[in-house]
Amino acid sequence: MPGIRVVTDSACDLPPQLVKEHGIDVVALSVRFGEEELREELSPAEFWARCARSDVLPSTAAPSAGAFQAAFERAADDGCPGVVCINLSSELSATYQAACNAAGALGGTIPARVIDSRSLTIAQGLMCISAAQLADQGKGIDEVAAAVEDLIPRTRIFGALDTLENLKRGGRIGAASAFMGSLLSIKPIIEVADGKVEPESRQRTRARSLRYLVDKVRSFPEIELLAVMHGEAPDVGEILDMLAEIHPREDIIVGDVGPVIGTHAGPRVIGVAFQVGAPAPADRDPPPAHPG
Repeated sequence: MPGIRVVTDSACDLPPQLVKEHGIDVVALSVRFGEEELREELSPAEFWARCARSDVLPSTAAPSAGAFQAAFERAADDGCPGVVCINLSSELSATYQAACNAAGALGGTIPARVIDSRSLTIAQGLMCISAAQLADQGKGIDEVAAAVEDLIPRTRIFGALDTLENLKRGGRIGAASAFMGSLLSIKPIIEVADGKVEPESRQRTRARSLRYLVDKVRSFPEIELLAVMHGEAPDVGEILDMLAEIHPREDIIVGDVGPVIGTHAGPRVIGVAFQVGAPAPADRDPPPAHPG
């Protein structure tokens, strides 16, 4: 009997082989080049090639609620007992709201839990993999959804940008920050914090920015999953070699940044995403004392 179906959106940047392996249903955002709107059927390589020859920067739009409803109904038709849908941060896109609207329109066809990942790209993808693994183990919808919620604060993502032009023109980071980065020829490091893209560091060279990403990973003592994503970056092998100093290279998931995230991050972006270990029960904060 089929297990819980994991649904996500195309901002997850999961490699196609992992999508197929885990039976994840990916709902595509649309991409626009000027007046031409495309479903996100472009491969990452095709997208970056098109960007290189286009005079305009692309833009993106959230899927319709109907696209998510169709995915949920496919799961019902396949006999799945429920759906867990993990989406791009609601701070950055209307995708999560579209999925919520779809879940509300199901009319009891199939139970659906929609989760705001508060993240993006392969960090969102790692949550999907973890959820699919639990579904494969026969876990129910409550257990899978609770596990994903637990992963949200334990998932980290940092990116080294080669240009700030896409973020500035896409409105995802302040124009002043973008101007200063360009003016000083600084290679910025960004992170996703509480669902938003935030500046994290400024490095003087590309080489330093890659080493900085590796050191960020190294600073966490326990990592459960590690992934590298990149937008046609010619030096991705270099960061994989450095990460192999601290994590088995064969265990590192490598994903291509696709049209949704690439539209805003720009070419040659490289990032790392990982899940840190859960704190031991004794390390958790004690519950607040009730006033007496």
